[in-house]
Amino acid sequence: MKKVNLALIRLFQFVVFALFTFIVLAYFGVLIMVPLDLVVMIAKLFEILGIGSLIGAVVGIPVVGYLGFIVYKTPGLLQMLIDTGIDLVNTGKQRVEAFNEMAASLK
Repeated sequence: MKKVNLALIRLFQFVVFALFTFIVLAYFGVLIMVPLDLVVMIAKLFEILGIGSLIGAVVGIPVVGYLGFIVYKTPGLLQMLIDTGIDLVNTGKQRVEAFNEMAASLK
């Protein structure tokens, strides 16, 4: 019975590890994809207005760059975004290590 319990603990440990890995990758992926999406949205807005999407992209890239510069210059905002991701990593690590303690208590 101990082997079954140990197998279940390891299974749940892997599921929690995979879940937190996905969450962290999604979080940092969103931080990268939002500026790229803004460039695409500005290009589509220019296309709707009758101006070419190439011109919209040429205008959109500096606009999004400036918005990124504002985020960078805002005191504490960039660090807060990074710290949130690091907190997700640390929380996931603590949860996975909690399963190791359970497995050690079975042996």
